[in-house]
Amino acid sequence: MEKNKRKTQLSWALYDFGNSAFATTMMAAVLPIFYSQVAANNLSDGLASSYWGYTNSIAVLIVAILAPILGAIADFSAAKKKFLRFFAFMGIIGSILLAFVGEGDYILVSFLFIIASIGFSGGNVFYDAFLPEITDEKDIDKVSSKGFALGYVGGGILLLINVLMILQPGWFGLPDVVMAMKVSFATVGIWWLIFSIPLLKNIFDEKKAPVKKDKSYILIGFSRIGNTFKEITQYKQLLIFLLAFWLYNDGISTIIRMATIYGTEIGIDQNSLIIALLITQFVGIPCTFFFGWLATKLTAKKALMITLVVYLGIVLLGYFMSSALHFYLLAILVGTVQGGAQSLSRSIYGRMIPDGKQGEFFGFYGISSKFAAVFGPFLFGLIGQLTGNPRLGILSLVAFFVIGIVLLTFVNVEKGMKDAKKMSEA
Repeated sequence: MEKNKRKTQLSWALYDFGNSAFATTMMAAVLPIFYSQVAANNLSDGLASSYWGYTNSIAVLIVAILAPILGAIADFSAAKKKFLRFFAFMGIIGSILLAFVGEGDYILVSFLFIIASIGFSGGNVFYDAFLPEITDEKDIDKVSSKGFALGYVGGGILLLINVLMILQPGWFGLPDVVMAMKVSFATVGIWWLIFSIPLLKNIFDEKKAPVKKDKSYILIGFSRIGNTFKEITQYKQLLIFLLAFWLYNDGISTIIRMATIYGTEIGIDQNSLIIALLITQFVGIPCTFFFGWLATKLTAKKALMITLVVYLGIVLLGYFMSSALHFYLLAILVGTVQGGAQSLSRSIYGRMIPDGKQGEFFGFYGISSKFAAVFGPFLFGLIGQLTGNPRLGILSLVAFFVIGIVLLTFVNVEKGMKDAKKMSEA
């Protein structure tokens, strides 16, 4: 029994190993540079950056709207695995098709990236919802941390291979850097596909009593969303945590998505930017495990608070950054806390969810993280545009972390767990 449990948990974590390649190569490192220098090379630099920002915002908004609907439908139909498979293949196919775009194809690149992003984020709603089902309260922090840590390993290994292809295309029989970038997009889809197989083979939805369905899944989804909005107000601790998460995760998401553009604007070269992101990945592997261990010693909430205070320092240091060495140092700091902040947030939230509501409530969790990726970059860009100084844009993130930390101090995780248990038994 214990052996099967470990196999199930490893299969679950390996999905993160596979799909994290999309986050590293597509969202953070290679595709933003390809978009600016190849796909949108007929546009001015400023306009290309704006279009890339709009592309990200559209993808995020679509997922934010879909997440609670899909989570509610998954709970009703006990079909999390089916939906995860659908969205995973959407992301995989979108990633592979990006290998066939060329110069001036910025509209097509935007379209395919939006499709792939919906697949990536939509699949993660159902992936996260499996966490409380495959573990228990005692192990949830460790299992959540394992998922993020393996994500760092998987995303980092493929990014390392892709960086080598881009720096030395001749070693791989490729004619130039542009072709190396295109091949890297295809490798993301293939990598994601291979490491999805264990989850699709070994993890199954919990069996539920059949429910008579008298209306379409779409109507059921919207109906469940309305009920969830009413229900979530009954879980005070969970609601406060969501507000805190929305704010500090806004800052984290903005750092992830805007780091490359910010570095470019202050004069750091392309290779240094990509190498720094690679450093973040590999520093993140042991540090994510470390924060999973630290949570068992200090409590998950205290360990999370430590990561957020470090993030606040990262923003302040980023304001004064002026060289590639500074960017490397910040990359190390981000790698130290990024996985810990994300995994501990997920496990704290998972603790306070009542049984049978995992998909539905993780839909709200999805909304929080997805909308975070809209407002942070928007404010970053707006302040930078109005002042003509991108440094003031990054300084605006201080507010997200400070208010998020203050709200988090008011969260009583133990009480939230008791409230969830009480509602489950009612």
